[in-house]
Amino acid sequence: MVAEFPSHARVVIVGGGVMGAGLAYHLGHEGWGAETVLLEKAELTSGSTWHAAGQITHSTSSFGLGKCVDYNIGLYSGGLEAETGQPVTWHGCGSFRLAYTEDEMDWLRHTLSVGRSLGFNIELVGPEWIAELHPFYNLDGVLGALHTPDDGHVDPTNVTMAMAAGARQKGVRIFRQCRATNITQAPSGEWVVETEKGTITCEHVVNAGGTYARQMGEWSGLQLPMTSMTHHYFVTEPVPEFEALDRELPVIRDDRKVSGYIRMEQKRGLIGIYEKENPNSVWHDQCPWDYENWLFDSDYDRVMPWLEESLNRMPIFANLGIQREVHGAISHPPDGNPMIGPAPGVKNYWCCCGTQIGIGWGPGLTRELARWMVHGAADISMREYDPRRFGSYATKEWQVTKAHEDYCLRHEIPFPHFNRMAGRPIKPSPLYEVLKAKGAVHEEVYGFERPRWFARNGVAQQDHYSFRRNAVHDVVGAEVRAVREAVGIMDVTAFTKVEVAGPDAYALLDRLTANRMPQKTGSITLTHMLNRRGRIELETTIVRMAEDRFYLVCAAFFEQRLLDHLAQNRAGEDVTVTALSAEWSALSLNGPRARDVLAGCTDADLSNAAFRWLSAQEITVAGHKIWAFRMSYAGELGWEFHMPNAACLDVYTALWAAGEAHGIADYGSFAMNVMRMEKGFKGAGELTNEVTLAEADVLRFARTDKEYLGRDKTLNTDLPWVCAYLEIEPDGEVDGHGGEAVLLDGKVVGSTASVAYGHTVGKILAFAYVKPHANFPGTEVSVIIAGKPRKGRVLGAPAYDPESLLPREDAILEAAQ
Repeated sequence: MVAEFPSHARVVIVGGGVMGAGLAYHLGHEGWGAETVLLEKAELTSGSTWHAAGQITHSTSSFGLGKCVDYNIGLYSGGLEAETGQPVTWHGCGSFRLAYTEDEMDWLRHTLSVGRSLGFNIELVGPEWIAELHPFYNLDGVLGALHTPDDGHVDPTNVTMAMAAGARQKGVRIFRQCRATNITQAPSGEWVVETEKGTITCEHVVNAGGTYARQMGEWSGLQLPMTSMTHHYFVTEPVPEFEALDRELPVIRDDRKVSGYIRMEQKRGLIGIYEKENPNSVWHDQCPWDYENWLFDSDYDRVMPWLEESLNRMPIFANLGIQREVHGAISHPPDGNPMIGPAPGVKNYWCCCGTQIGIGWGPGLTRELARWMVHGAADISMREYDPRRFGSYATKEWQVTKAHEDYCLRHEIPFPHFNRMAGRPIKPSPLYEVLKAKGAVHEEVYGFERPRWFARNGVAQQDHYSFRRNAVHDVVGAEVRAVREAVGIMDVTAFTKVEVAGPDAYALLDRLTANRMPQKTGSITLTHMLNRRGRIELETTIVRMAEDRFYLVCAAFFEQRLLDHLAQNRAGEDVTVTALSAEWSALSLNGPRARDVLAGCTDADLSNAAFRWLSAQEITVAGHKIWAFRMSYAGELGWEFHMPNAACLDVYTALWAAGEAHGIADYGSFAMNVMRMEKGFKGAGELTNEVTLAEADVLRFARTDKEYLGRDKTLNTDLPWVCAYLEIEPDGEVDGHGGEAVLLDGKVVGSTASVAYGHTVGKILAFAYVKPHANFPGTEVSVIIAGKPRKGRVLGAPAYDPESLLPREDAILEAAQ
């Protein structure tokens, strides 16, 4: 019986690949199945899903993604088939990720540490063990491998069909051969989906369009950055040596020599290649609507160096022919991460697209998206996947450039702080060229160029990548010392800067923030905005510039999230919200000599009595009226200066000239991060949508005597985990990078969120989410760094200036008296 085409639904999902079917399945499990409709223009899987190779591995250094792949493997290896009765065709053969260099070994050691925190079955093994389980692979030059025995591969079509069956069992209606032709928003806020079979009006619409996702977004005036890149894999003729095997060989991931993967496909060989040069992108304007089960002709010239090496590595393939060539298109966002979450600037338009590894990542990510849609927040940090991480700078030309870069990096070592340089600079600050000439190595944050560190003392002005300490370590230490002992200046223009003004500005912000709002003009408050689940949306500093005007500052990548949160939670308030990030610049001046430097540039009274801690004033520097905020992320006496772009260079030049007599130095985000860790200030790595204020241990910034969004949920003290502050024994080589397992009495009790070496205190410092019984000052723990345990201890106060006297210089005078 054919279901009647509906005119209304709560949710309409457009796209029937693994992502769309996965979301339908999980919305069903979250209780929205009977209210969900999925539309597919052809047959399920007929876009990119059907031609996927279908591998999945626990070998990931991402803590959040690790949770997803572990769920996916459990789903594929038994849960989905048992639930739906549909075959999945799971091959649980395990896998190896090979290492030929010490850098690759360090990557695997870090991955091992992350895997330990997640409870994975994972180990680092030598060539002998690889040869034992895979006797046909040429291991010349191989130092070791990460062995993940629970990995495998699965049939993409069967998985998608099984999830579709599970969705139907939960009431989801699926319509095939039904192409959507337009998606628009009605004045009511509902979404109108026009199709070949009729029109559906819905509360939530989901773009799961795969290679069509970008052009579908354009129907609704949205810019969803992603580009279709083509990828090859080849299936050989039957392999005689495979005929006698009584088990399936592990998948081999060989990033160095093959730039891809090799595995068995029945009794044949399968070789997948991500070439590191001249990758191919297609459909820069739009994907043809008749693209169904479509493959491109193979381009052997493009992949030949790696294909030849794959035959060297698997000599038993060398004399066999290629029986099947698969050369299909896959979506690549600019940074390689999927687009999972709300589209920017609109309400209830959700992205479920841009996923280059749909089989490996899809079910776990769609489970989180379903939770986000139904309950108001996902259960893993979604910052890396949130579609709002890009801004209007992400033009089509830029998208293509970045997609080419991402494709070539697919099988490269994901070094900590890896700096993707293609298509830059795109949003340079007014100081970009000046600071670059002074040795600045910049990083990109929400399009802005922000200095990381400054090359000096013979260290080359380029990125130095390693999982171990490198030349940059001492450079950052010198920047930290300059700030701690004298004075440092940093370009912080990348910060999000938003003005909220109008008669109801106070009322709106008071309803959306957990802390007490600034009461007097010129006062400053640090606060958090929460979602209806009580989880943290973002942290922001609010400056009251006038009775009805407030200035909000937060991390760069939260700009669109902040704008959307303000817009979508308004209840008729008379306010105007203005994004100033592109028009305004900002500088940070910190250190015991900061007042001396600033006094040389302004006539303003900078005494403690006249310019108190956590207050703001409009002052004149270098002939420009600018806003000065007395606050410090470094934990020193300091100010932030916010100003129109036209004033920035003059103000910086004046501050630098005044500071030369006081030992002024430029510093960057690496030093800033060290100093905030020394001060015990939590950052974006700790304050995520996964946690409440209580879990993040920042309840001191929440009021109990006011109502605000998420209040009741965030004040719940029944905590599954809590953010601990640790010191860890250094070994002089590897300091850690986040995601490492924390053990108490030999049992895993949590994992690190942020790790940095504290140059001032001489110890590794970390924030870690641990079980509450492990979070008592003085508790001795172990932290697995680079695969080995290190002694750690829970701290009860900041490692540096625990009473926070230095930023509030008046407190030091009072203590002395």
